[in-house]
Amino acid sequence: MEKFTFSTLEYERPDFDKLEAEYQKLIHQVKEAKSYKDVQDAIKKDEELSDPVSTMGSIAFIRNTLDTTNEFYEKEVEFLNNRAAEVKAVTTEFSKALLESKYAEDINKEYGKEYLTRIRRETEQFRDELIPYLQEEAKLTQQYQKLMATAQIPFEGKTLNLYGIQKYFEHPDRLLRKAAFKAYSDFYHSKEDEMENIFGRLVEIRNEMGKALGFENYIPLGYLLQGRSDYGVNEVASFREQVRKEIVPLCEKLYEAQRKRIGVDEFKVFDEKFQFPDGNAEPIGDDDYLIKEARKMYHDLSPETAEFIDFMIDHELMDLKNKANKASTGYMTTLPSLKAPYVFSCFNHTIFDMQVLSHELGHAFAGYEAMREQKISQYSMGSTDIAEIHSMSMEQFTYPYAEQFFGDAADKFRFVHLQDAITFVPFGVAVDEFQHIVYANPNLTPKERTYEWHKLEEKYMPWRKYEDDEFMDRGGYWYHKLHIFLYPFYYINYTLTTMGAMEFKKRYLENKEEAWRDYLNLCKAGASKSYLELLKVANLSVPFEEGSVARAISCAKEILLKSIGEEE
Repeated sequence: MEKFTFSTLEYERPDFDKLEAEYQKLIHQVKEAKSYKDVQDAIKKDEELSDPVSTMGSIAFIRNTLDTTNEFYEKEVEFLNNRAAEVKAVTTEFSKALLESKYAEDINKEYGKEYLTRIRRETEQFRDELIPYLQEEAKLTQQYQKLMATAQIPFEGKTLNLYGIQKYFEHPDRLLRKAAFKAYSDFYHSKEDEMENIFGRLVEIRNEMGKALGFENYIPLGYLLQGRSDYGVNEVASFREQVRKEIVPLCEKLYEAQRKRIGVDEFKVFDEKFQFPDGNAEPIGDDDYLIKEARKMYHDLSPETAEFIDFMIDHELMDLKNKANKASTGYMTTLPSLKAPYVFSCFNHTIFDMQVLSHELGHAFAGYEAMREQKISQYSMGSTDIAEIHSMSMEQFTYPYAEQFFGDAADKFRFVHLQDAITFVPFGVAVDEFQHIVYANPNLTPKERTYEWHKLEEKYMPWRKYEDDEFMDRGGYWYHKLHIFLYPFYYINYTLTTMGAMEFKKRYLENKEEAWRDYLNLCKAGASKSYLELLKVANLSVPFEEGSVARAISCAKEILLKSIGEEE
């Protein structure tokens, strides 16, 4: 398959009836196993069955997003989603058979204990009685998504969606920025009752799901769904406290410097995205130029990234240009049968384009390495609390190449990118703490929930000031964060991985070869170990331990303070 290109790959609809019959045979084989070899053969067969199905699913999904008007692939994706949900019953039975096998120790010896740990987590998350709750949860989250997707905000004689209005947050005209933020706020305010009802019901049914599994509320199930096996609520709380002590004061200094730089008397929420009076950094070439420079960059970075970028380009595994009918999204996915990652995005001639070429390709590079190193595809992608280290660290490793993409504005890019990485963290931990509060206190009224967000802004974002905006003043900002509705307890991952990326940045500047070796080892390890074990593989600190946050951000802090003319 080495000569394939994505555009010439043939799609064939998987035969799910045959797949179910094959899994029934495997279940019997594991249950009646006379030796470990019978179980070993079943695990190999499982991969032979699942990889082609996953690959065809990825092809259909990618082609659907490449052209959303293509009805064939739209219908295929719908069919695949429905049948995959039904097949889940038989694959779960196979998983249970492996967990109950008398050869479990042999499995651990060959594949490491993480294989059965992952399988156990998946089976523990599901009971038949959860089905109606899961169906209602899906319906409610779809309702919220539709509410956001169909937003129509009248502004400056135009009708804008939520992304359209946000571009004005960076406008040089301060009155226009303020008006844009107010229009954004007014949209959420106008939907407040509807969003209160959706979220209130989500809290209720998610807590019921937690109770159905024997928990006090949804929080333990939320952690289980995130794949967390070696840390919990207390560790995350200690991390949030470190952020409050170490990062919040640094953000206050950075925003004060920004206030002076943009020349305003009092820094407001609508000033936060406006960094330089003379404009932000923009790429100096067109789309083809950026891809050509990315190839040069990855050839210079390491032999491993050189091989990887050639593979991606030669096999047409990136589609980055903005085109008509292309989905407005960005992602990295995999084609397991081909041991190939795939990167999708839409360039928009901002610093975002460079982030795609480093962040998404960081994910893809990690997948490329793990797929070649690990013996099973379940290990090819790290869990969410590790995977973002791959991508965010690659963003930092590519800083020396910024001139190739931004010319004279390279320093501007590096500064804004680094400041954004740090100033995001307090908001990220506030989102996490908010979710712990609302699921642990289901009797809070909707307005009381919203006021809890107001208190968290005072705690983690004391610089945030609203103007003529009663809705935001009492805590309305949380409603815009779709992860709170759609992906509960996911958001802390972004902040934990920022620490790993900042630590890698520091080490890369001190000893490039050593840092790269540890990063490469982390990529190759994929999901073969737990979160804490993978941190050890990369020689990274555990972010929950006292003092780890201060150490992780020390280098970034020094660079940023020096840039704004302050010393520690």
